[in-house]
Amino acid sequence: MRLEDYSYIYFLGIGGIGMSAIARWFNARKLPVWGYDKTRTPLTEALEQEGIRVHYEDDVNHLPQEILDNKAATLVVLTPAIPADHTEWAYLKENGYTIKKRSEVLGIITGSAYTVAVAGTHGKTTTSSIVTHLLHEGGVDCSAFLGGIATNLNSNLLIGKGTAEQETIVVEADEYDRSFLTLYPDIAIVTSADPDHLDIYGDKEEMIRTFQKFISQVKPGGYLILHSAIDPRLLQKVQDGVQVIRYSLNEGEGHVQQVEIQGYSFCFDVETPFGNIARLKLALPGYHNVENALAALIAGQIMGVSEDKLREALASYRGVKRRFEMVYEGQGKVYIDDYAHHPKEIDALMNSLRAIYPDKKLTVVFQPHLFSRTRDFATEFAQSLSAADELMLLDIYPAREKPIEGVTSEMILGLVNGPKKRLLHKEDVVTYLAENVDFEVLATVGAGDIDTLVKPIKNILENN
Repeated sequence: MRLEDYSYIYFLGIGGIGMSAIARWFNARKLPVWGYDKTRTPLTEALEQEGIRVHYEDDVNHLPQEILDNKAATLVVLTPAIPADHTEWAYLKENGYTIKKRSEVLGIITGSAYTVAVAGTHGKTTTSSIVTHLLHEGGVDCSAFLGGIATNLNSNLLIGKGTAEQETIVVEADEYDRSFLTLYPDIAIVTSADPDHLDIYGDKEEMIRTFQKFISQVKPGGYLILHSAIDPRLLQKVQDGVQVIRYSLNEGEGHVQQVEIQGYSFCFDVETPFGNIARLKLALPGYHNVENALAALIAGQIMGVSEDKLREALASYRGVKRRFEMVYEGQGKVYIDDYAHHPKEIDALMNSLRAIYPDKKLTVVFQPHLFSRTRDFATEFAQSLSAADELMLLDIYPAREKPIEGVTSEMILGLVNGPKKRLLHKEDVVTYLAENVDFEVLATVGAGDIDTLVKPIKNILENN
């Protein structure tokens, strides 16, 4: 399949973070782009402002006339989140349109490029955005498809100048639905491989096998940058000629020295097989983010970015929206919003908050994401959330799933050992916080629609 054979692009689920990046890529190439999404969001509104036409009803009458008249020249891009009974999808299938999953299109886009792919059950969005920033600021012409809105770019897409003979692309390699198996990277970073998406994989062993398959697709002569704590079985399928670099805070060929917390920043030195770099500063809290930066720095070294450029670029990196995002600070209060939705991610968030604000009262509002994930990790969620001084637990955000009998947020709440905990409906959070402003550090946490609370909560704090 050749993308140049298609003149009209239609997205089913255009508001997804990965889908919207590809939509922007086609739009930047002056192709007409349309899309459906279930919900109007700031991201879909941004797409509309950029000239992409979006509608929000599953209705074949909303399909643009251009694609009805030009079936052979139309490419339909599909997200796995679209339900099987979707009317538009059924129509397009029945009428023989070319329909490709988002991951397949991404595989085609990156097929002839020098590809840096960042995989992992957590850490991949932050790490891929740091890699992108280091390369972009370090003088390496590159494009990037990210799983979050990078603050420095104010976008999830970077389009390079295209001046090199072979384009360089940084891409977030998503393990959901085995999407990353469409990628054949020159450099692969794997930040983690903890059990997740068990609705797809069934068990951890199948996840390991799938990560092994991804790792086996690193091109000969390429590089695998692998976190030291990952199951060593992932290395069983590495191709001959691929250089493996293990990394972590304290172990591996790449590791960190002299970590210091300076206010909201972490300062440190790194030692890697490609040279040591001293006096690095990262304005993104958390030891896990120091590790993410370490992996990105190694990739930058492989790509030829100088020590001075790497140091300067890391210091100017400003993070990703909803990844430990500082929303408000003042009047003795701090408000942080974070996308964490797996117990390991919540552990990392809690550890970071405690490291920076060791003596402050920590209030957490958490929205579980997916019934299956809540069922599979209720005990682990409870252990992670027990670190909060006060916990408000919201209803489960279903995303693509139907309810599972007996699976509710109460499964988690009953196991939490924290001193103060309660169930709240999302629509009651703002009223509750307005009447209970005795918190010192507040965090809203989750991958669902909890982000719709950010502006109202910020308004409470600014007007209190």
